[in-house]
Amino acid sequence: MDINAVQSAVRRQWNDDILKSLCGLVEIPALSPAFDADWAGSGHLDAAVDHVRNWLDAQGLGQTQVVRLPGRTPVLVLDVPATPGAADRGTVLLYGHLDKQPPVGGWSDGLGPWTPVVRDGRLYGRGAADDGYSGYAAAAALRAVREAGGEHARAVLLLETGEESGSPDLPAYLEHLAGFLGDVRFVVCLDSGGNDYERLWLTTSLRGLAQVRVTVKVLDVAQHSGLASGAVPSSFRVLRQLLDRIEDARTGEILLPEFHVEIPADRERQARDAAAATPGAIRSSFPLADGARTVTDDEAELLLNVAWRPTLSVIGASGFPEPENAGNVLRESSTLALSFRLPPTADSKAALEAVQRALTTDVPYGAQVSLSGIEHADGWNAPQTAPWLERGLQRVSDEVFGAPYGAIGLGGSIPFMGLLGEKYPDAQFLVTGALGPDSNAHVPDEWLHLAHAERVTAAVAALLDAHARG
Repeated sequence: MDINAVQSAVRRQWNDDILKSLCGLVEIPALSPAFDADWAGSGHLDAAVDHVRNWLDAQGLGQTQVVRLPGRTPVLVLDVPATPGAADRGTVLLYGHLDKQPPVGGWSDGLGPWTPVVRDGRLYGRGAADDGYSGYAAAAALRAVREAGGEHARAVLLLETGEESGSPDLPAYLEHLAGFLGDVRFVVCLDSGGNDYERLWLTTSLRGLAQVRVTVKVLDVAQHSGLASGAVPSSFRVLRQLLDRIEDARTGEILLPEFHVEIPADRERQARDAAAATPGAIRSSFPLADGARTVTDDEAELLLNVAWRPTLSVIGASGFPEPENAGNVLRESSTLALSFRLPPTADSKAALEAVQRALTTDVPYGAQVSLSGIEHADGWNAPQTAPWLERGLQRVSDEVFGAPYGAIGLGGSIPFMGLLGEKYPDAQFLVTGALGPDSNAHVPDEWLHLAHAERVTAAVAALLDAHARG
């Protein structure tokens, strides 16, 4: 297959067709269900599905359908028949999502979450990079393969609408669609990215997660702190003691053995190679406050911390008044929302159970502890790369990017990957995308690097052809 022809086809479609429709998708406030409890009533997720479906139907690649299970967010599916030379190569499953993170405040002048703006080769707007572009890129890659005389196996594009909420409906849909999907041999996920915009980045692992809200209660009614402090323990102090069982506050190390795994040698090598290829990339990707610094200056260790070592983040709190409203009161209770990131191969259920034991066993002063918001999900570690995929990666590195591809583990979670890894253990995985270290996913000024998205699209086309030829 002629890579130049692929790149021309991809560039033409992005310029003539995709960008306009993607801007329309940015305008739809399709919040994920975790951020819009009335998503069914508001209709924004359905509007996003309809918008992209109409565009896909106009491409003439295959049959679309919207799958709806009772009480669950919808899934948009495109079924594209194999080209004649690849009818025996099973199914390629291409994945993305249409739901979005909340808008949040603080967007720069002239920018906004639902107002698409193209500036200096960037498309700004919520969901442009995470992950609205993915369905367009996947379809454009399939179309480019055909226009350039290449081959591709039967391809199913699956766009869900609950990824930003942890994909709670996806297991049910995978079970429901199992017969339809058939023999999945290659999975392409476009919900990721890398350390720069100069090369194709592969995500080789994703961390798992565990979450819990813990409430410590010491009083039925709050009391004057001058009268009660010293006699009644502070609920926050009790919480601090409980957290000390889980995390070393000085180093951030998680103290529970269920959270730790041995880092595979190849993943450690990839982290060191990635740090050497893009010096300064990870440290410069965080907007550190003046004078603040990362936990170490060793960038390979930072990559391993993010990808393979467990962490605790306190992501929310209640029971505390705003400082300007705070009186001299010993509060009756304190609540913290705890978010744990787990190594890719850790058992998330065992980790969560260890946390529950640590928080509820022998509680200081007999304080009442209650747990809620409990959630856990395993991570994912990519299988060994097949020879055909390695050859394809080398080709796109040379002919599309002009730079060697990179491979890193990511600290985030894509539950879909873990589910598919279990369901299709013999499949090859290409987890990549157009996100870069400063693409601002989930925060103000989210933006998509348009030229990089085009290159990623062309790379996917070449790898679809490589898979078909084996």
